[in-house]
Amino acid sequence: MSRPAPQFLFDFGSPNAFLSHEAIPAIEKRTGVKFEYVPILLGGIFKATNNKSPAESLAGIKNKPEFQVVETERFVRRFAVKPYTPNPFFPVNTLNLMRAAVAAQFEGVFEKYVDAAFHHMWVAPKKMDDPEVALKALAGSGLEAAKLFARAQEPDVKAKLIENTQSAVERGAFGSPTFFVGKEMFFGKEQLREVEELVSGK
Repeated sequence: MSRPAPQFLFDFGSPNAFLSHEAIPAIEKRTGVKFEYVPILLGGIFKATNNKSPAESLAGIKNKPEFQVVETERFVRRFAVKPYTPNPFFPVNTLNLMRAAVAAQFEGVFEKYVDAAFHHMWVAPKKMDDPEVALKALAGSGLEAAKLFARAQEPDVKAKLIENTQSAVERGAFGSPTFFVGKEMFFGKEQLREVEELVSGK
């Protein structure tokens, strides 16, 4: 029986999506199953589901933000990944970055683009919703950034990102990172363990 490829629905604006991206290569190696990355627009999902980012929803709640820090530390240890560097410009409007991710898929440079965009958001953080900053950063990572951002404005690219986002909501998603294995949905970086167990047939 062939194992379904797990899907990873991501937006560069989520530090937990970044941590998941860091953990996925080792999971792929252990399971022999490659993840399918699906760019979505987190702002669109939040709007459709009346959800908010943890930065907003946890504000003013006693003990919960502190527990999230502990949970993140555990994840970093368990999956042996580097912690993210807080982005001083957070929240960053990721619309153009996510459109450019779809453009990068169409242009055949998706993996390189995803690595670079996550890097400039959460490893060496920059104000990635400033077009000049984003162009310079991505060009510095060896991408034809101007070409990708121009392609990102094409109707087929915009439509694909909308389609991915609407489909995610229809399937039950309300945030990022969200994972699907077939019809099974998992939300949050902590559930990567469940995803790994499922795809490895444990």
